[in-house]
Amino acid sequence: MQEYEEFEPNEIVVVDKLKIIISGGGSGGHIFPAIAIANEIKKQLPDAEILFVGAKGKIEMEKVPKAGFPIKGLWISGFHRKLTLRNLLFPFKLVSSLFKAFGIIQSFKPDVVVGVGGYASGPTLQVATMKGIPTLIQEQNSFPGITNRLLAKKVNRICVAYEGMDKFFPKEKIRHTGNPVRQDIVELTDKKEEGLKHFGLDLNKKTILLFGGSLGARTLNDSIATNKDLLDANQNVQVLWQAGELYIEEFKQSAAAHLDNVKILSFIDRMDLAYAMADLVICRAGALTISELCLVAKPAILIPSPNVAEDHQTLNAKALSTKDAGVLVEDKNAEGMLKEALQILENQHAVDGLKNNIKKLAKANAAENIVSEIFQIIK
Repeated sequence: MQEYEEFEPNEIVVVDKLKIIISGGGSGGHIFPAIAIANEIKKQLPDAEILFVGAKGKIEMEKVPKAGFPIKGLWISGFHRKLTLRNLLFPFKLVSSLFKAFGIIQSFKPDVVVGVGGYASGPTLQVATMKGIPTLIQEQNSFPGITNRLLAKKVNRICVAYEGMDKFFPKEKIRHTGNPVRQDIVELTDKKEEGLKHFGLDLNKKTILLFGGSLGARTLNDSIATNKDLLDANQNVQVLWQAGELYIEEFKQSAAAHLDNVKILSFIDRMDLAYAMADLVICRAGALTISELCLVAKPAILIPSPNVAEDHQTLNAKALSTKDAGVLVEDKNAEGMLKEALQILENQHAVDGLKNNIKKLAKANAAENIVSEIFQIIK
């Protein structure tokens, strides 16, 4: 038995011309699920009016308009755990954002407000709950962010992706819906050969996909670069290496990047094809990445970033590793990740076990599940 209720679709009752605010962001892990939720709302209710509320200067201010949705920005940022001058501005930013959020809600008159975590969702959801507007939050990680923890007692519904979240949230409000992911990775059948050709890789070699996010991760880049000899000695395996925009110029000069079985890029433009052609993935343990790995059912070596709040990536990774659905390697031991990957690829039993176990954790209809919950809380 689950510790709380699994998602079960209910009868949907909605109003005409539904108006919805979706608030949050600060990172791709917050904003891409938010966009997936918005797309699903428009799929079910094309006439629905959706407004995003984000934080000025953050990723959502670029990605949301590109996805075709309007967005308004709040002057808000996080409170740093270390004593900094920027913390002195936090009270002023919070008050400013509360007033701005009040004005946005007063003007837009939403039927429901959805928070996806991140800086902007705090003031927006706070105002919405004060005004008695139905509210829902979506928590992507196995250890929730401080914004969602503070909002949990006030909102109507909490959608989560991991078990055991009643340690942080009221049990009766929790729905285990999963994390929404990009639609293009949901169906990868027959895309492997297309992926290998797209990236100019050998159709007859096993392939490792390595990425550390759009900006990259120094630890992962260093670990591949220092394993040049191991890569050279295993020419039957090839690596598609996303170094990231911050590091590409540095690491494309490395000896490893010039091997015949290594393809280095700053950014992977088609993650659907990258997942499709990969036999094994090496990556960080962000919530969105893990949700995608579960859906595409790929063996994965997870190297949690040590530079995230509450070490939540380690908890995300452990949610898989404790079920033999992924291999957790600590950041300090990342140099051994390639050797670990090669050993897994040599053992088909290990590959099949990881694939089968991670597939069991997939939630293919997360966006649909969350939208159904949004409709349910509208009175």
